[in-house]
Amino acid sequence: MGSFSIWHWLVVGILVLLLFGKGRFSDMMGDVAKGIKSFKKGMTDDDDAPVPPKHIEGQRAPDTTPMSTPTNEHDKL
Repeated sequence: MGSFSIWHWLVVGILVLLLFGKGRFSDMMGDVAKGIKSFKKGMTDDDDAPVPPKHIEGQRAPDTTPMSTPTNEHDKL
């Protein structure tokens, strides 16, 4: 019961051809093939493209010049 015989698959194939027609079925398979080819082409184009160098602009660090500290007479004691 679990497996299908050759006759079952033959009937299913005939029904598919009757529903979709010979021309429509071959057109659909041609479209699938074109889609696969364009996908493969797109994948190879991505690998061949050179990667541009990334330039990251950051903020400039503030100028750190030493500042003189005020001296008080209380600090000396």
